[in-house]
Amino acid sequence: MNLKKLFCFLLAALIALPVFATDTSRKNDHRYKVAACDWMMLKRQKLGAFKLLRELGGDGLEMDMGGLGKRDTFDNKLRQPNFRKIFRETADSLGVEVPSVAMSGFFGQSFIGKPTYSELIDDCLSTMEVMGAKTAFLPLGGISEDWTVKGPARKELVSRLHKAGEKAIAKGMTIGIRIPLSAKEAKKLLKEIDSKGVKVYFNLQDALDNGRNPSKELRELGKDNICQIHLSNTDGFVLSEDPAVNLKEIKETLDKMGWSGWLVVERSRDKEHVRDVKRNFGNNIRYIKKVFQAE
Repeated sequence: MNLKKLFCFLLAALIALPVFATDTSRKNDHRYKVAACDWMMLKRQKLGAFKLLRELGGDGLEMDMGGLGKRDTFDNKLRQPNFRKIFRETADSLGVEVPSVAMSGFFGQSFIGKPTYSELIDDCLSTMEVMGAKTAFLPLGGISEDWTVKGPARKELVSRLHKAGEKAIAKGMTIGIRIPLSAKEAKKLLKEIDSKGVKVYFNLQDALDNGRNPSKELRELGKDNICQIHLSNTDGFVLSEDPAVNLKEIKETLDKMGWSGWLVVERSRDKEHVRDVKRNFGNNIRYIKKVFQAE
């Protein structure tokens, strides 16, 4: 199928969406908004992710840049003008915001080992511009060297993140890094990076996995160092049934801090129904909204 035929097919599919999809009056101005990750909903860079997110009651979608693997570039559809147009129009028609774009490929690939990292950052920032996103999610899990201590790996990481952060600042954006460090060590790293374009993308699961109190970590990090929050735990329970999670306490903490922004569902899937997207993400979105958006 050539690009012209493909574009016509996608446009027809958009027109065929339910009537409610074109109602853009549904505007949520709450200080906390709720989103979910397209790749964890098994709809990485798929138009259907917007419709699904709307059906589940979410406010926004964290889009992924596409697979990376050992390639030099992301498998990113949004480099193509026709896809940019149809994705933007679909999001707008459904009233779904895109608060962030994720480079999930760096969960498995080394950010300090990719010679093309600068081009990958540029690609992400360009995609963010198209979708109106202000935050990039950058996990650092693919780095095999121990960068948590002083040494060549940390020096290279700091250098690359500084350059990436300055690129983000130039476009009025932020790169949010997911790191396994305590709040104290995370602040030290941010100071070394020395770019206001890099902040912490706080992950609830990381705090819990490392035996840290999430509320205490949030307070110590401070509102100005947190760009966005993945508000989910490891798979096992949905949030409303997870004995390790106290969302009411986290909300009270964020309220007192004066923080506001996007709360994004990444995991917290029922271990007995891991692939039931509507069950897991629907439950988590509803519960977060119940706690954080109650009048």
